[in-house]
Amino acid sequence: MRFLTVATVAAATAFTLTPALAQEDRADWPSSLTIGTASQGGTYFIYGTGLAGLINQNLGVNASAEVTGGPVQNATLVETGDHQVGLVTMGPAYEAWTGNSELAPGVEHASLRALFPMYQTPFEAVALQSSGIEDVTGMDGKRVSVGPAGGTAATYWPRFFETLGIEATISYSGANDATGQVKDGLIDAFAFAAGVPISAFAQIAAENPVNIFGFTEEQRTQILEAMPEVAAFEVPGGMYQGFPDGHGTVAMWNFAVAHQDMPESLAYEITKMVMENNEAMMTIHATSAETIPENADKNTFLPYHPGALRYFDEAGIEIPADLRG
Repeated sequence: MRFLTVATVAAATAFTLTPALAQEDRADWPSSLTIGTASQGGTYFIYGTGLAGLINQNLGVNASAEVTGGPVQNATLVETGDHQVGLVTMGPAYEAWTGNSELAPGVEHASLRALFPMYQTPFEAVALQSSGIEDVTGMDGKRVSVGPAGGTAATYWPRFFETLGIEATISYSGANDATGQVKDGLIDAFAFAAGVPISAFAQIAAENPVNIFGFTEEQRTQILEAMPEVAAFEVPGGMYQGFPDGHGTVAMWNFAVAHQDMPESLAYEITKMVMENNEAMMTIHATSAETIPENADKNTFLPYHPGALRYFDEAGIEIPADLRG
C-alpha cells in the first residue's frame, strides 16, 4: 500500500493539464463517480486509484476506486449503472458485449462504451523455488490460485490449463492474499494477470526466493492457436528483483469503459485528461507508457463513447465507422 500512496500523491501533485480544460457545461455531471478496479496488490487497483485522484484533482468530481473481482464484474457493474467507469480486459469485455459473460450469461452488455486504451495485461505465475515449480507444467496436480473470481486471470488461466493438458486444483483470492498463501505454503503457485511489474509479485520476489514465469514458445503457440483474443508478449528483464532476464507469455489489452449515459462532456474531459498527460499517468504506474492515443486501434469491437470520439477526432486519431455507434 506504500507504493499506491506514493504513486497517487505524486500524480496529484505533479499533474498539470496540457492544455487547460475547456469550461464545459457541467450541469449534468454527477457529483461523484466510482471506478471499478480489481483486488489490492494488482495493477488495476493502483491504476484506478491514481486515475480517481486525477479526476478529483482536475475535474472537480469526487471519484473513488473500488475493489472488485476484476474485468468480468466491472463490465456488469458499468452495464447496470452501479459504477460509472470500469477497467476491463478486452476478452471479458467481448464476452460481456456478446451476452456470454460468466457473471451474467445471456445478457448483452449493450450499454458499454470505450473511453481510452490503458495497457496490455500479461499472464504470469509465481511459486517459491522450494516448491520445485519452474514453469507452467510444474503446476499439474498442484494447488494454484488464479486471482479473484470474475477477474481476467480467473477466467483465462483455467482455459490455458485445459489447452495445455494441465490439471491443477484451482482456488480464488485477491493478489495480496494469494501471494501470502504462497509464502505460507497454503497453495503451491499463484497464476495471475496484471500490468507489469505486478506489485504483489515484486513484493514476494523481494522477500523470498521465487520463480516467476510465463509460457515456453511451444506452450504459447498452442494458446495463440486456441485463443485468438490474446497476443504474444515479452516481459522485459529487470521487472522483479533477481530476474535480470525477461520471459515470454501472452497478454490482453485493457481499456477504460463507461456507460453510454455518461454525459458526453464528462467522457470527453476524462479521455482528454488521460490521453494528453502521459507523464502524469506514468507517475501512477509504469504500464501507462501504453496509455496513449495511438493505441485506440487496439479496440476492435466496442463502440467509443461520443465524448471519447470527440477527443480522438480532435487528436486526428481515426476511429472506424463501426466503432462510432
